[in-house]
Amino acid sequence: MANQKRDPLFDLIKSLTKTEKRHFRLFVNRSGNTEDVKFIKLFDAMESMKRYDDQAILKKVPSIKKIQFSNQKANLYKQILSSLRHYHIGQNLDIQLRENLDHAKVLYNKGFYKQALKLLDRTKHVAIENKHFTISLEVMEFEKLIESQYITRSIENRAEALTREVDETAKIITSSHQLSNLTLNLYSLFLKKGYARDEADFNEVSEYFRKNLPEVKLENLSFYEQLYYHQCHVWYNKIVQNFPNTFKHAQAWVNLFKANPEMAEKQSVQFIKGYQNLLGALFQLQYYSRLCEAIEEVETLARNKNIVRDLNTEILVFKFLYISKVNKHFMEGSFDTGVELIPEILDKLKQYEGKIDPERVLMFYYKIASLYFGNANYRRAIFYLNQIVYFKDVNLREDIHCFARILNLIAHFEEGQDFQLEYQIKSTFQFIGKMNDQQAVQKEIFQFLRKSGKIKPDELKKEFQDLHDRLAPLNDDLFERRPFLYLDILSWLKSKIENKPVQSIVREKFKGLK
Repeated sequence: MANQKRDPLFDLIKSLTKTEKRHFRLFVNRSGNTEDVKFIKLFDAMESMKRYDDQAILKKVPSIKKIQFSNQKANLYKQILSSLRHYHIGQNLDIQLRENLDHAKVLYNKGFYKQALKLLDRTKHVAIENKHFTISLEVMEFEKLIESQYITRSIENRAEALTREVDETAKIITSSHQLSNLTLNLYSLFLKKGYARDEADFNEVSEYFRKNLPEVKLENLSFYEQLYYHQCHVWYNKIVQNFPNTFKHAQAWVNLFKANPEMAEKQSVQFIKGYQNLLGALFQLQYYSRLCEAIEEVETLARNKNIVRDLNTEILVFKFLYISKVNKHFMEGSFDTGVELIPEILDKLKQYEGKIDPERVLMFYYKIASLYFGNANYRRAIFYLNQIVYFKDVNLREDIHCFARILNLIAHFEEGQDFQLEYQIKSTFQFIGKMNDQQAVQKEIFQFLRKSGKIKPDELKKEFQDLHDRLAPLNDDLFERRPFLYLDILSWLKSKIENKPVQSIVREKFKGLK
């Protein structure tokens, strides 16, 4: 089935709530009669359509010629954004602060220098109080401009005080940028490669981290500096598989917002992401009781309209909350009830189509496939694994692409599709070779599956036991254990050895964890 044609303007219009649409109509009518304004007719036409079709739009609005269509769309897009800015200004302090800065420039241009400085001073104090240091520095630079050009006699020793404020704020911003840049680059590295594959990966990322981490005293840092400090430590420790430290800094990240509840509302995305990383670390540590507590905390958070107040935060909560719910079923071995989440997940993915990044969609497909695999529905597992295998950008989450192919091999083996298994093994072997990602675990699995067709039925149990015995020690090796973070291959092998469903094996292991 062909992909539906997407259009940014159409998607923006369809994202508007009823009140946002009503506000837009009032916003464009503020200057009087708008009956002949073409962009309003274009809005009405696109708002009434279920799918984007430029030819149908031109038929609905004959006053817009084909040659004008692009310009009219651009104008409408701009008008909608202006309306949304006006509508949401009360909910976004940074927009209010920048509007004050714009008003101060108007006063300055009219020659009202003292009025401009008063407005700038109020704006600066609100910005500093609410940790908007970049805006406060921009305000200070404007204050310097006015003070350097005109004798305002605003306060005694004004130049010295202003210079000191600029220096102190610039230091905070510089430190924050260093930490946030490090965070972003580590996050990008994780998206591309996942966990450290070998000692070379470990040394490379560790050297990069040490080289770029500024020397700081945590107790002396501003709110944002502390936030970025914990964030970069979360991503570094996640990459090098130091999950206790990942948990430590993710918990500190969440606690930072709990200690500053006003910032939890102002920076709700960052607060939510703190929980996202906390839940991920708890799953890797198999810390079940705390995982359940954190899931309950997030479900309570999801009902807080001061935190989850728009589509962006709603989608963000969905992405990691449902991944964590699936992970909880993995820990429990409750695959039979876990698959009941799948229809709801798929409905949400369809509802948020185009608004969730491909990396997250791939992760959801992998989790869905793993649920089906654990529930012995190998055909459905293969279907969702193929969504990853045939995804065009293999550079995105190479780790997911790699282990989706390996799980696909095992699912084909379980499904008894021997006629496809040899091709799948060859294809997967070539893919992993190109990714330079073949570790001891993968090699052992390949070797076993290659000879599986020649193993006699009465020898199969022994072969499973031998493979289990070769793989078990690798689970304790820092660099060789990476595949076990994606595949619970040992539980699968034990299920074959004991002739039990894999769900039963995981449940028995879970009882030991509790």
